[in-house]
Amino acid sequence: MVDTHRGEFGVEPICRVLDLAPSSYYAVKRREREPSERALRDAELIERIRRVHAENFGVYGARKVWWQLRREGVQVARCTVERLMAKHGLQGAIRAKKRRTTVVDVQAQRSPDLVRRHFSAAMVNRLWVADFTYVMSWSGVCYVAFAIDAFSRRIVGWKADTSMQTSLVLDTFEMALWARDHHGTPVADGLVVHSDAGSQYTSFAFTRRLIDAGADASIGSVGDAYDNALAESTIGLYKTELINRRGPWKTIDQVELATLEWVDW
Repeated sequence: MVDTHRGEFGVEPICRVLDLAPSSYYAVKRREREPSERALRDAELIERIRRVHAENFGVYGARKVWWQLRREGVQVARCTVERLMAKHGLQGAIRAKKRRTTVVDVQAQRSPDLVRRHFSAAMVNRLWVADFTYVMSWSGVCYVAFAIDAFSRRIVGWKADTSMQTSLVLDTFEMALWARDHHGTPVADGLVVHSDAGSQYTSFAFTRRLIDAGADASIGSVGDAYDNALAESTIGLYKTELINRRGPWKTIDQVELATLEWVDW
C-alpha cells in the first residue's frame, strides 16, 4: 500500500495513518535490495545439498545429506537441511512393501539358526547374510541375489539371473569368496553364512559348497523376516534406491548393469 500511494501522499503520512514506523518500512525495502545473511547462507547450502543429493542416486533424505555434509566439514544444523530440502522439493527414497520370494523345501534338512538376530561381527568374514529378490522387466523376471558381510555391511557377492535355482545363490557365494581373496582378506574357517529357509539355501549343492569352504550354514525360521533382517534391509534399499526409482526396466541386461553400478556406489 505504501509503495502504491507514496508518490501521492508520501511515506511518512501513510505510515502515520497505518500506525507504522517509517523506519520499519525502509528496513523492509532495504532487505529486499540486500539479502540477509541467512538468505545468503541458505543459497550456499542448497547448492551443496543439491550436489550431495544428486551424487548419491537422488535417494538421500535429510539425515544422510546432513551426515555427508558433516563429513565434508560443513557445519550445519540438521533442521536447516530438512527445511531447505522441503522448500526446494528434495526428498529421500521411500520404501515400498516387499513381496515374498522364499519357497521352503519341507523335505530338506535345515541347519540351525546360529545368529539369533545378532547381526554383528568382530571382524570381516565372520558372518555373511544372504538373500535374493526379483525385478520385473519387459523381457521377463530377473532374480538378483546378494551376500553381505555383517561386519562392514559391504556387499561381497551378487548375481542377476533369469531363474531362482540353486545356481543363483551358489554363484553369488563363489563371487564373494573370490572377491574377498582378491582384496586380500581370504575366507578362513569359522565363517557363518546366514540365510532364510528357501530351498536354494537348504539344497545339497549349496550346503556342500559351504562345507568345502570351511563355512557353517545358519538358517532362520520360516516366514519371519526379522531372522534375516540385515539381508532384508539391504534388499529393501536396493529396491527403493535403484529398482523402484529407475524403472520400468526393459531388459535383464539393463538390470544387471544398473545393479553393478549401484553395488559399486
